[in-house]
Amino acid sequence: MSSEPDLFVVCKNCSSEVSPYVTECPYCGQRVRKRAPKIDRGPPLEPEAPPRRVKPPSLPKLRRDEIPGIAPDTRPTATIVLVALSLLVTVAVSTAAVGADDFALLGPIDGEWWRLLTTALPHENMGYQFVALVAVALFGVHLERRFGAVALVVVFFVCAAAGAAVSVAADLYPAIGANGAALGLLCAWLVDDRRAARRGADRENDLLGVYVLGALLALLPLATEYASAAAGAGGAAAGALMGLALSTFRR
Repeated sequence: MSSEPDLFVVCKNCSSEVSPYVTECPYCGQRVRKRAPKIDRGPPLEPEAPPRRVKPPSLPKLRRDEIPGIAPDTRPTATIVLVALSLLVTVAVSTAAVGADDFALLGPIDGEWWRLLTTALPHENMGYQFVALVAVALFGVHLERRFGAVALVVVFFVCAAAGAAVSVAADLYPAIGANGAALGLLCAWLVDDRRAARRGADRENDLLGVYVLGALLALLPLATEYASAAAGAGGAAAGALMGLALSTFRR
């Protein structure tokens, strides 16, 4: 026989169905049983285990020169080398340790094709060099950390050579300094940044500052005769193409 209580009992006095857990009929007051059955409360609950203490994760010790909470970035070695090389060549030319015509594009190249590359290194004006090298350092760091040192060096000298070649083709001299190379690095970075934004990966960069620096580089020929507008245009075009190629092969 089942030990479970009945769902209801019938009052013998008024024939009403009442709960099996009452002793008197709620309708007529007739006593239906002497005592209510015990409620089966099930097996006793086991005591809960005390909460397990979880040891908080421990972070490794900070490396040298590492700032807490900021992941260390790789050192932009190639960018530093390019800036230092430009300063070194400028000092060598200004002290007459080497001739300016050994590096710079002062006139027709006369078969000295290497000057298409090296003319971006010396500067005849300190203000011009400051603006150009600040742009090289700023955008060189970003490009090197994203695409690597080799890619940065290639972009720098391709843009420098392209700008110098445009100056030679247009017969515009002199074309000295890194305005073409700097504009090339800026345009390469800008193309990659804008393509990333179109893919939905907006990096939230301050483009206003980029445009201001780009305009300053483009206007350098108005401030010094050594900066070539043709070199700036050629370097910018080459940089845009290089940025397109780099961002296509590495997303």
